[in-house]
Amino acid sequence: MAVTPQHARLDVLSFGAAVGITAAVFIFLLGVAASLTGWGTPVAAALSTLFIGFGPSLGGAFGGAVWGFFDGFVAGVLIAWLYNRFLAKRHPTPS
Repeated sequence: MAVTPQHARLDVLSFGAAVGITAAVFIFLLGVAASLTGWGTPVAAALSTLFIGFGPSLGGAFGGAVWGFFDGFVAGVLIAWLYNRFLAKRHPTPS
């Protein structure tokens, strides 16, 4: 059975939410790990230049998670939207 665009399309908002949640969790864990163990401190320092309020502390980890969700959501939406557009070009709907 051939894969049709209807079967392979991504739900744009769901994919964006999934990427956003994943990014938020990883950035939160990075902030907590940097705070408790010092692991990832250079990466946390670099991300703090992008995410206002992010840093190696519990409060900074929460702030970074919010920014991470927002950035991940936007990236996920764009990726899913582009995927669906390319899929439609490659597999046009039969007339």
